[in-house]
Amino acid sequence: MRTRLSICRKKARYTSEAEALEVVFAAPYPLRPYRCDRCGKFHLTSRTKGKRVPRRTPSNAPASPASCPPV
Repeated sequence: MRTRLSICRKKARYTSEAEALEVVFAAPYPLRPYRCDRCGKFHLTSRTKGKRVPRRTPSNAPASPASCPPV
């Protein structure tokens, strides 16, 4: 299904899937990112029926302060 241009203009745009996933994991309700066929960037949707909902794994989790080198 194609994203309507009017909807694309209203939604927040994320340049990468990783950037969108940061917002997904901080949200208090289930969201999933998708690449928009209009603008080519990532948007978020709450529609998850039949779709894979991202889960936090070591590969997509933000670095913890303990694992960062001291400045």
